[in-house]
Amino acid sequence: MNIPILLLTALIPMVVGFIWYNPKVMGTMWMEASGMTEEKIRSGNMALTYGLSLVFAVLLSLMMHAIVIHQMHLDSIFGGMGESLEATKEYLDAQHAGWHENYRTFKHGLFHGTIAGFLFALPILATNALFEQKGFKYIFVNGAYWIITIALMGGVICQFA
Repeated sequence: MNIPILLLTALIPMVVGFIWYNPKVMGTMWMEASGMTEEKIRSGNMALTYGLSLVFAVLLSLMMHAIVIHQMHLDSIFGGMGESLEATKEYLDAQHAGWHENYRTFKHGLFHGTIAGFLFALPILATNALFEQKGFKYIFVNGAYWIITIALMGGVICQFA
């Protein structure tokens, strides 16, 4: 696991958010759909908001690593099982050397990130939005942001982590 890449990947939601929620892109639509105002934005504790957002992005990077790096799964099945599986571990390590880099491309990570965005992030966000009585414009703006963001995170993690 490449910790510097995971920390760098945690900046992707911030960078995409600065672009996506800019008033010239989707910011005006988001403010209208969410009921947000400039005054309300200025009244918030932005240091706390950005700080916690970064912490949550690090957690998301860790989760995306498990989703896009398929080779982790065999290690997790046999890891920590003690000496009884030493022969199995040696066999897996030898096999792992031959295919460790399979499917380790930006395109592959982007694909899995997009799937995670549609099948994981979007349903959670949409469910909350429905109970908060937000409209479909709100779901579209925020859902598309998270699908794009998670896709890019998956691509970078898969290529470099």
